[in-house]
Amino acid sequence: MAGYNINIFLNDERLKKIESVDLADQVKEIDGKKAIQVAFSDKEHKKLIKGFPNLAFDASNGCIIPENAENILFDIIINAKTVDVIKFAIMKIYNPLAGKPIRSS
Repeated sequence: MAGYNINIFLNDERLKKIESVDLADQVKEIDGKKAIQVAFSDKEHKKLIKGFPNLAFDASNGCIIPENAENILFDIIINAKTVDVIKFAIMKIYNPLAGKPIRSS
């Protein structure tokens, strides 16, 4: 079982999209707001920390990724109709070369 979660908080529009793909049972209440969670492992945790060095985790090992990455992840969830998408999503939101200088020969 994964020990970490990406929390995606839902506004009314996003909640309707979640309901339209039959994922309403995945909606949780976090700090009084509706959210879905995408679970991930230690391996993905290392990649996310490397890609997003300012990522902060709460007491339950939940985090919020930057807005652009969150939008990509949410679209993947809607298209796949599941929250079990981290293996695919990590390739889309994680840039292993972020912050590295371009080497010239």
